[in-house]
Amino acid sequence: MQPWEVLVQQTINGLTRGAVFALIALGYTMVYGIIELINFAHGDVFMLGLFISLSWFALFGVTQAPTGWQLLTILPLVFVLTMLSTAALNVAIDRVAYRPLRRSTRLAPLITAIGVSFMLENLALLWKGPAPIAYPDVFPSVDILVTTKDVLVVGATIPLMLALNYFVTRTRWGKAMRATAQDRETAQAMGINVERTILLTFFVGGALAGAAGLIQGLYYNIGMWWMGYQAGLRAFTAAVLGGIGNMPGAALGGLFIGFLSAWSDQYISARWTNAIVFSILILVLVFRPQGLLGARSADKV
Repeated sequence: MQPWEVLVQQTINGLTRGAVFALIALGYTMVYGIIELINFAHGDVFMLGLFISLSWFALFGVTQAPTGWQLLTILPLVFVLTMLSTAALNVAIDRVAYRPLRRSTRLAPLITAIGVSFMLENLALLWKGPAPIAYPDVFPSVDILVTTKDVLVVGATIPLMLALNYFVTRTRWGKAMRATAQDRETAQAMGINVERTILLTFFVGGALAGAAGLIQGLYYNIGMWWMGYQAGLRAFTAAVLGGIGNMPGAALGGLFIGFLSAWSDQYISARWTNAIVFSILILVLVFRPQGLLGARSADKV
């Protein structure tokens, strides 16, 4: 393979990775924007999205690539069911673990989020076991210039991100989310149901994580109980890089981390990729803590 072909292939790999990271990072940044909580359990919701989608496929009896109308009906149905399942899971996490600590110090919800992350990982470990699990090759792969799976990843993630942008910027619920993120007390005084808005935020973030988990399974055909940890950390880095609380920044950061990790795996070493990614995180936190697209907050007096 020619050097330029390797570069093109790794760039495509970076795009697909980055699209998945962007979906996960959007969940991080939405929750932080509303209640200023780093939901470290979010990466594990992504991991459970892969496992849950696997169960939905098994329920419909799909163990290999369906053909014709089955592909057009079952795959979108599993997408919707997986997103609803992980959205409900994310809402349950908020209601049980985070809501009772809403008025406590910031440290308590943060520690709770780490604890919930460990709980979800061990739940997946008990459910599927420690060994990697094979994800059925549900989506047919045809390699022309790019594979059909590459097209699937981009074709699924971009509409989801555009739909989220429309929802947040154009709908009444989205305006309530933006108002709550800007000033929770004032939004409540103006008649916005803040708790309902927070619930909606967790619902949407969980749905995006579930979609990312399903896409990950369709693309790589493998899943591990610990995969949410690494993907979650990289998505969190993407959210911080773009500007935590800034949704366009989270999407941009996800794509950047995707390209960086793919190029690092190819041209440096996969063993160094995490070190490079987190070095960038440290540099951003030191020199531009508001991120690439985030606005510097005014100092309180």
